[in-house]
Amino acid sequence: MRETPRPQGTAGDAGSELPQHRPGRAFAHTTGAAGSGTPHRSDGRPPQTPRGARQTDPTGRPGATPPAPGRPALLISLVPSFLALLALTTWQVAADGPLRGLDERTARALVGQGPAPLTEFLADLGNMQIALPVLGCAIVWALVRGARREPLYAALTMAAVPLLVAPMKDWIARPGPLTDATGYYPSGHAATAAVAYGAAALLTTPYVRRSWVMPVAAVLLTAATGIGVVLRGYHWPLDVLGSWFLCGLLLLPLGIRSHSRRQASGSGATDASHSTAVPTPAP
Repeated sequence: MRETPRPQGTAGDAGSELPQHRPGRAFAHTTGAAGSGTPHRSDGRPPQTPRGARQTDPTGRPGATPPAPGRPALLISLVPSFLALLALTTWQVAADGPLRGLDERTARALVGQGPAPLTEFLADLGNMQIALPVLGCAIVWALVRGARREPLYAALTMAAVPLLVAPMKDWIARPGPLTDATGYYPSGHAATAAVAYGAAALLTTPYVRRSWVMPVAAVLLTAATGIGVVLRGYHWPLDVLGSWFLCGLLLLPLGIRSHSRRQASGSGATDASHSTAVPTPAP
């Protein structure tokens, strides 16, 4: 009497018996070498689950994403550029170079252009009465959100503006576009606007969802101030450019610090997501 062959199960059949461990084969997730903390297969192939392919963080925890590339090196590389541009602009103004002649011809053609109320409003954006309250609100917000060093950096940067601009005005002694009085290079209005709005953007960027909004707003407000003082005849274009190059140097330390805080905030959110994730059971 022949035995009736047992029917082979299909992929959809549920067996009544638990799977038995077959000799000669290793489970897919066996513990790696002592102290490695990394699962591996005995046959040398990589594990099938994505967790095993992830890199470890600096503390050795598996499953952490690799760190994102930072920008401090890029910001530091701007220092020679700002220094060179500031030196070139100051030299041309002080030595009555070719750029100064072009600068004055351009300004004379632009003075009085545009609606007077609008250009006056744009120039007023560089007044202390407008720019400082904006920076003050940003400092308070950053303090409430837990920042300590960044608000101090912003306040010191703003305090450095008159300490640097006033001696340069006395040294260069450049006359204004509509007056024979001296002391117009660099522009105090342009410097105030650049530092106040730029520092406010750097203080608030780590705490807003769309991080590009605040820097774009700061650039627009700073540019509007420069355009306003030139169109109103309060400053020459090179006065504004010299202030921007100087303030770019002043804002670099705060920019590096702000970027570091933004990276730390992102790393904290990533660690929190890993700690709350439900682990996938090994087959």
